Order: sequence, then structure tokens, then C-alpha cells
Amino acid sequence: MHLRSSIILVFLFVFFTPFCGSSKEKAVIKLEQADKFIGENINGVTINFLSGNVILIHDSTTFYCDSAELNRQHNTFKAYGHIYTLMSDSIQLHGNRLTYDGNTRITHVFGNVKLVDDKTTLYTDHLIYFRQGRKGVFDQGGRVVDGENELTSQVGEYYSALKDFFFRKDVVVTTPDYLIKSDTLKYNSETEFIQFNGYSTLKGEADFMFAYKGWSDTKNNITSLKKHATVQHKQQIIYGDSVFFDKGREYGYATKNAVLMDTEKEVVVEGQTVEYVMQQGFAYVTDSAFATLVGKNDSLFLHSDTLKILFDTADKADLLLAYNKSKFYRKDMQGACDSLVYDLNDSIISMYDQPILWSEKNQLTSEFMKIFMTNQTMDSLVLNKSAFIVSVDSLQTDNQIKGRDIIAYFKNNEMYKITVNGNSETVYYIREEETKELVGVNKARSSNMVILLEDQQIVSILYLSKPTAVLYPELDISLEDQILKGFQWLDKMRPKSKKEIFNKL
Repeated sequence: MHLRSSIILVFLFVFFTPFCGSSKEKAVIKLEQADKFIGENINGVTINFLSGNVILIHDSTTFYCDSAELNRQHNTFKAYGHIYTLMSDSIQLHGNRLTYDGNTRITHVFGNVKLVDDKTTLYTDHLIYFRQGRKGVFDQGGRVVDGENELTSQVGEYYSALKDFFFRKDVVVTTPDYLIKSDTLKYNSETEFIQFNGYSTLKGEADFMFAYKGWSDTKNNITSLKKHATVQHKQQIIYGDSVFFDKGREYGYATKNAVLMDTEKEVVVEGQTVEYVMQQGFAYVTDSAFATLVGKNDSLFLHSDTLKILFDTADKADLLLAYNKSKFYRKDMQGACDSLVYDLNDSIISMYDQPILWSEKNQLTSEFMKIFMTNQTMDSLVLNKSAFIVSVDSLQTDNQIKGRDIIAYFKNNEMYKITVNGNSETVYYIREEETKELVGVNKARSSNMVILLEDQQIVSILYLSKPTAVLYPELDISLEDQILKGFQWLDKMRPKSKKEIFNKL
């Protein structure tokens, strides 16, 4: 026992003497406290075995543990049990086991590792901390808790000076509003700002987003997405090369190949710019604006300079408005006008400013037009002021109907009845039923009339008041008398496909 005590005293003298002077040329690990101290020579290297309330100091960092193995020759130590490390920048490290190199200032912490930096805490099973660059690295899975945000990944890095975390592999972020998954992600614990690369998704109670690049300000609920950027908010979906979304204001903005879709009403609007303002109840599309109204048997395609969707109080698409140089195409009908309103609930299309509608071999014009649809099929049509219908018969002659107002009724997308109110006029080519030879040209006037059709051909005309009707033989009527005033054939403006709705009026 006396010999062992002497050896300990010798070790104390030998290893403590260098630190008693004022020299600071070499930052060495200092023993501040230990209940027990044993020195042993192992393979020519003296190891100090410390136990009980051990405190070691290196520079401005203090290490606390249950026991430690101090290698003064190499300026390193290993620590065990209840590891607690306090650094000058207030960073705290906890764990079950630790190794530290005083020369490189690199720390390895193992088992129940916890790094605490202000309000941010990192949990992992193995952490490498570089004091020189104030950087922490984990590669066996980690979890970061920062206020209400929680982040997990397989691999990560933390830069204390910048408050930046870099995460890779199976990254998951949980915020009060979103569950975010990504391949690669950067997070700043001071700003709570997220940047991500690779396929990433953000899922909220009423929202879902994905993109291959972007950022999210979790404090302010603002997200910017790029590369196949998509935001679904309730029943609306916004897509574009770039999408900006402010959840608090329910505001979205998409640019380049932008799309807005209402999944309930099956309306898709496209353009180079989409702006979505849900709190004010509207969205609009500009620059090559194009809408698709999806139908069971056929879809209606619409183009205009500007398209606008109005939403009701339940955030459901209510009205589709088209402004300036509007054209639409569907196989059974096509139209053109300056502007129109499509009531998505009642399936009513209102056309303004020189509207034109083509249906099969019929051309309909007026100052104002309203189309009523049932089950996505045309039911009736109202023409107000200067109403005019041109119907081309089987031999390409133009039957004409004119009046102040006209109502046309449809069955299976074919006109079967027309009522004309006010200043009614007709020019009707009568032909032999079998030979189709021209019998004559019927020219009639009446205050009001009802016209019945079969297979798109006029079969009878009922004059309701003060009729005048004359049947002219073909040779007895001039070409001028065969044309009603206001007649115009506008087939060049008729879109023959959905591509042609982009042709200028």
C-alpha cells in the first residue's frame, strides 16, 4: 500500500508539473476533479484511470463523467457514464460514452446522445462533434427537436455557428402544419426555414404539396416549390414549374406551364400564370389561358385572354369567367364571343358581345346568348336582340331565321323546335322529299312564329300573328331577296378542333 501511494505521488508530480507554469503554447487536457486517481503504464503509455465525479477541462470546454481514462501523452481521454459536456458557446453534450482528442478537438459521443443548443436538441446514438468548426455529424439516425418542429433522418450535420442542419436519407419533418418528407433537406433552427432537394412532399390537414426543389418558412407558413411543383389545397390543385403558396392567406401563385384544377367540378385551367386567392374567393389565369371542362362523353375546351374562377363560401368552384377573345370547342358545339360566364353549378353558359354558336350545320348569332345544359348536353338556347340562325341544308343552301329574340330547344344535341319573338322573318328552301329538287323559296314574316325540325331540317312553320308568306319559284326570286338583312356566314371563325380555339377572331 505504501509503495502504491508513492507511485501515485510520482505520477502526480510528473504529470501535473508542466501545467503549473504560465505557458499556453499547448492546450492540454486538465484534470479538475476525480474522487479516485490511478495511474498505470500500458505498452509504454501512462494512462490515468479516474472515477467518481470526474471533471476534465480543455480550453473553454468542461467534461463531466462517472469515470475516464486520461492519456496525457497523446492529449486524449475516454469517458464513461453520465457524460455531460459544456462548451463556451453554451452547447451541451450528453451521452453514455465519449472519446476526445485534445489535439484535433474532435469528440465522439456514443449511446443516448443529446446535443442541446439553446432551444434546439439533437438526439442520436453516435455523434462526432468538431469543436474546431463547431460542427456535429451523425450517421446512425438522428432526431432534432426545435420548438414545435421535429426532424429525423439517417445522416445529418449541424453547424452551431450558423444554426444550420443538413439532413440526408429518409428525412422527415413534423411541424404544427405539415409532415414533410425529403431526400435532402437543410434546416435553420434560428429562422425555422427549410430548404429541400430531391423528391419532397408536404402534407397538411387540408393541403398536399410535392416538388423536387424548394423551401418552406415554417414560422410564417410560406412555401416555394420548383420542378414539377404541385400544391393541393382542399379540392383545388395548382401545378407549375414554380409555385408559391401562403397557407395563412390561402394564396397561391404558379408560373410557367401553370395549371389550376378543381377536382370536384372537374375544371382545369392552364396558362403561363395562375394566381389563386381563396380568401377573396377567386383564381385567375393569364398568358395562353386555356380551360378544360371535363365531361363524361366529351370535354369542352375554352381559350381566352384571361380566365377567372369564382368560388362559393364552401370554397367550391362556382363560376368560370372568360375575358376578351373567347373561343370554345366541343365536338357537338363550338362558340366564339368577346367574353362569357360558365355557371358550373347550373351548367349555363352566358355569351356576351357578338356571340356566335355553331351546332352541327347551324350557326346562331345575337347580341347576347345563353346556353342551358342538362347532364352536360345542350338543352335549350336563348338568343337576345338581333337573333339570327343560319341552317345549312343537305344541298348547302342557307335556311335563315331572324327575330328580336329566339329560343332554340335541343334533344340529343339536335335542334327540334325554335320559337321566334318579335319581327320574325324566315327564308326557307322547300325541296322534294325524295329527289331533293328545289320547289321554291319560302319567304315569310310574322310577329312571332314557331318552327319545328326533324333531322336538322325544317318540317313546319307556325305563324302566330299577322303572317305574310310567299313561295317564290327559284327563277322568280333574286339572290338579294334570298338573303335576310344582317345575314353573315362566319364559318372561317369556327374552331374545327381544340387547337383552333387559339386562332385569332
